Amino acid sequence: MRRVVAAPADPGLAELAPDQRLRRLELTVTRRLNGLLHGQYRGLLPGPGSEPAGSREYRPGEDEVRRMDWAVTARTAVPHVRQVDADRELTTWLLVDASASMEFGTAELDKRELAVAAVAAIGFLTAGVGNRLGAQVLRADGVRRFPARSGRTHLLGLLRALLAAPRGTAPGDGPGDGPGPPAGVSAPVGPPELADGLDAVHRVANRRGLVVVVSDFLDGLPDDPGEPPPWERTLRRLAVRHQVLGIEVTDPRELELPDVGLITLVDPETGRRREVCTSDRRLRERYAQAAAAQRDQVHQALRRSGATHLALRTDRDWSADIVRHVHAQRRLAAAPAGVARGGVA
Repeated sequence: MRRVVAAPADPGLAELAPDQRLRRLELTVTRRLNGLLHGQYRGLLPGPGSEPAGSREYRPGEDEVRRMDWAVTARTAVPHVRQVDADRELTTWLLVDASASMEFGTAELDKRELAVAAVAAIGFLTAGVGNRLGAQVLRADGVRRFPARSGRTHLLGLLRALLAAPRGTAPGDGPGDGPGPPAGVSAPVGPPELADGLDAVHRVANRRGLVVVVSDFLDGLPDDPGEPPPWERTLRRLAVRHQVLGIEVTDPRELELPDVGLITLVDPETGRRREVCTSDRRLRERYAQAAAAQRDQVHQALRRSGATHLALRTDRDWSADIVRHVHAQRRLAAAPAGVARGGVA
């Protein structure tokens, strides 16, 4: 009997998240955290926790008297009990850029699929008892928010949502053209910017932890290299309280042009078109120089913000790049204070 071979589908979770290659790694976090766990495993269950999280009214028959918040009870004349969060060791917040500029790629993966792979790697590297993972996804139709939760099911749900997100959504279609945004997505006036997403992360990341930004960092990048990009200030504010990792996603055609004659270039953000003759050697050289200067501009902005920089390319083995980065951070964390500062600089 003849077997019918199906056509290769788009990259799925198995290809983008090879957990077997990442299982033996663990992302080192050197900043002080708010969690109270002293070991990797405290018991079969995390327990009720001891981190204060406010107060609420006392419910007879449900709440224990020993959890009474006497200060709030005396102030309001209504019985209140203390609320606590479960002890957490690490809370990771992801800001994933899924804008139109991330839908470009000339290698095995495009930039958006590589971003999903990076999210999968971060999820596996930070997984642990009590750890939580939350995300803010910048899309052309708004900001999709995922609350911080723990567990493999939550991570796989986040990856599926990233893979299934609509592509090519034209910003500014108008509120009257079709139904409104789905649940969990805010209705924007225009396409959201990277600075807006960082502000959203800054509002929800109340406890010290890890913040990972996955983007090409081209949003609002000024033409003058001496001017800071609009997202640098918010990123610096996040780095004061959290450990910040900036994952820069690029494609080889963004760094150099091939000699293929006359081509039409389209800006995915604005739709502007321009015909370029790639047979001109000087044009290709100027393009490569401008692209290198742009990448250096992004690197310097991340460095000034106090964020760690990890560059991923669609034409390279992204998992090997992440492994090298993790091992470099381990050596940096194990080095003396003076040597560590010198390594960062």
